[in-house]
Amino acid sequence: MSAKRRSGLAGALHGAEVIVCCGSGGVGKTTTAAVLGIEAARDGRRVVVVTIDPARRLADALGLTDGLAAEPHHIELADAPGELWAMMLDTTATFDGLVRRYAADESQARRILDNRFYRNIAGALSGTQEYMAAETLHALHGDERFDQVIVDTPPSRNALDFLEAPGVLTRFLDHKLFKVMMLPARRGMGVFNLAAQPVLRATGKVVGSDVLADAVAFFQAFAGMESGFRERADDVLALLRSDVTRFVLVASPRHDTIDEAMWFAGQLARQDLSVSAAIVNRVHPTFGTWSAQQARKRAGEASGPAAALWRNAAELADIVAAERGVAEPLVKAIEGAALAEVPLLRGDVHDLDGLAQIGAALFDRQ
Repeated sequence: MSAKRRSGLAGALHGAEVIVCCGSGGVGKTTTAAVLGIEAARDGRRVVVVTIDPARRLADALGLTDGLAAEPHHIELADAPGELWAMMLDTTATFDGLVRRYAADESQARRILDNRFYRNIAGALSGTQEYMAAETLHALHGDERFDQVIVDTPPSRNALDFLEAPGVLTRFLDHKLFKVMMLPARRGMGVFNLAAQPVLRATGKVVGSDVLADAVAFFQAFAGMESGFRERADDVLALLRSDVTRFVLVASPRHDTIDEAMWFAGQLARQDLSVSAAIVNRVHPTFGTWSAQQARKRAGEASGPAAALWRNAAELADIVAAERGVAEPLVKAIEGAALAEVPLLRGDVHDLDGLAQIGAALFDRQ
């Protein structure tokens, strides 16, 4: 890795209003998001880190024993001119908030919120979590308390669901079945006869008439709100594709995580998005300037404890060379993006001091 690309991490993220951290599970993605948040706060920015993953990893990394809630929680940082906040996605609460936002009045909002079909899909329907994550990003980006949002996504394949969710919602609103469900409201029909619609009659035989009736009642109550949801989805898509959003890939020097990072970079390219930076975590540090071959030669020339030390140095040099070889395909695949390494630490990070240690490595602070 060249010194130029390594030192370019701060430049690659400069001016970003949204940073999306992506990578496979277990590579330190959540820790990286927390470190980037701290760095931004120390640079004078008001930043919020939001995790889509319901696990406690972000809270653990920040040393918060009581966990995180669905509202931004202020993290006290010493000697930071900016502010750091953190929160965890609450899918149901976010969906409820959207309903209240776009309902014409309290009566319409209540009909939806009390509907059994809605209560079932609000937290369980495939794609709901991802769309609500996108909605949370949009809301935080527009929140005057913050000037940067850092998103800690789920593992790579699920992160794509988050990126694609706004487009999926738009396509759903254009789907034939949705339009059929909306017919009663659009035509002013007070009662919807399921048997009068062949598509719904067939659907009712599969899912049950009671379930379908709840679904139809939900869509009837939804009347007039679809335009608000569509506009919001379009806004999120525009934000993700704008030059204020940066994507950071996180990996470790293992073939599986490097392959996953390269796959994700390819998927971003398919959507006309690009990787701004890549971070390789848990890299064995380099000791000295000698190669493994040179260290083994020194071991052969020495005796006693000195020989053992040189043999150990040779083994470490072999490990470092192997890790750089594993990461090299990713380095080449994202040419032009900034690169940084985080050395292997003695243990997991569970406090701000540990995060500061990683930050020093990422941004070349001695």
